[in-house]
Amino acid sequence: MTEMLTRRYLLAASVALVSGAPALAASPTPVTVYKTASCGCCKGWITHMRRAGYLIKEVVVEDVSPLGRRHGVPFELSSCHLATVGGYVVVGHIPPADIARLLREKPKALGIAVPGMPFGSPGMESPKGEVEAYQTLLLMPGGKTRVFARHG
Repeated sequence: MTEMLTRRYLLAASVALVSGAPALAASPTPVTVYKTASCGCCKGWITHMRRAGYLIKEVVVEDVSPLGRRHGVPFELSSCHLATVGGYVVVGHIPPADIARLLREKPKALGIAVPGMPFGSPGMESPKGEVEAYQTLLLMPGGKTRVFARHG
């Protein structure tokens, strides 16, 4: 019995590390996602986040833009949804591994953003499997950015 539990523990740890989830945290990391009721791709991103082990609270709003402005997100970095996690703002279709890295490294920043809706990003998968290169940007105070991660 103990050997089976050890195998399950190792399997769970492996999955968490590969997915970018907070590895076997005592409790899942809470993420609040603000989105409009009509957005389908947001549901896809939320599914990725849940699979990675995050505890998602969805908040339906009429317009995400005011929240972005309140968190210091420039219009050109806005997206169809915005989330908050660990004191950071997370904008767009960001891979869960990038969020895990943000929370692990704790940079002095407002958060991270993936501008636009790039094909192949979490929640933006295409039936044909199209993937376009994109960057996750670290959002600094005053609207400045720098590349946090590259994908595709």
